[in-house]
Amino acid sequence: MTSEPVGDRTSVRVGLARLVPRGLPDELGVLAALVLLAVVIGILRPTFFQPYNLLTLVRSSSFFGIMALGMVFLLALGDIDLSVGSNFNFVAVMSATAMVAGITPWLAALLGIVFGTLLGVVNGILAVGLRVPVIIVTLGTLSMFRGLALVVSGSKGVIPPQVTSSFFTLANTKLFGFIPVVAIVFVALAIVLHFVLHRTRFGYRVQAIGSNPEAARLVGIPISRTRIQVLALMGAACGVAGVVTLGFFGSADPALGSGYELLVISAAIIGGTPLSGGSGTVFGALVGVLIIAVITSGLVQLGVQDTWSIFATGGVIVLAVALDRLVKRRQALRAQSRRRPI
Repeated sequence: MTSEPVGDRTSVRVGLARLVPRGLPDELGVLAALVLLAVVIGILRPTFFQPYNLLTLVRSSSFFGIMALGMVFLLALGDIDLSVGSNFNFVAVMSATAMVAGITPWLAALLGIVFGTLLGVVNGILAVGLRVPVIIVTLGTLSMFRGLALVVSGSKGVIPPQVTSSFFTLANTKLFGFIPVVAIVFVALAIVLHFVLHRTRFGYRVQAIGSNPEAARLVGIPISRTRIQVLALMGAACGVAGVVTLGFFGSADPALGSGYELLVISAAIIGGTPLSGGSGTVFGALVGVLIIAVITSGLVQLGVQDTWSIFATGGVIVLAVALDRLVKRRQALRAQSRRRPI
């Protein structure tokens, strides 16, 4: 019995490796899940694929989707912000209140984004100063921001008097007569933040800290400053979402943003950003947002009560986390097998 030469076995492995497609995007799997989910619902309810329904679905999901893009950075850092819904609500209330006070809508919207960013900085300073995880700090600021918003609004809806201004008109405009401007803002921000995460020093620092904080510290990465910067980015995303929502609906409701924490975190996780940190996918979060929107809309199309959408979203999260763990375990086993001597 003759043994196969080592060189031959190596060449066979190299040849087989060349048959495996490379350079496929990480979001391909979750994108395939979105298409499959939409096709199944479309077969059961053909009205699901009506253009009006699809565009409404994208528009309605863009409000919390903008925040999900920022959450990717926090998860990649190894943190979670639970105050995003309250920040979002507080920004909308403050911007609307500023408009009521006579400030022009465009300036009030800009001030709202700055205000949301400052709320994020507050979260960052508290987390760094107290040396506690962000999730602990934001568990408290979630109620603080929401409570202050109720105080400012008097627990009533705030309706700006300048609803006919260009700010509100633009927020309700449809490009080419059918593409909502809100959705364009969502996609544009996804492109920008994808570049920031994967093509800038800031993005590399975020992923390095999430992957190994001690190693990041040893190579000189400013961990505390980066955490504050990421939370400022998260706050800015809440600010943008808040003013865009205010512009579209023309008012700030006290209940606005309630429960958005679950949707925002879910979208990022479903999209492929791991809870363990070290990596993230902005485009995956965008697809995750659409998956949640498709589930919610699909249940309505199938005549299921809206309350079941929360259960379904939670189930998708559990499935996404389980698949993520399974993939990582298989990758680890493959890496171990490659290190073994031939």
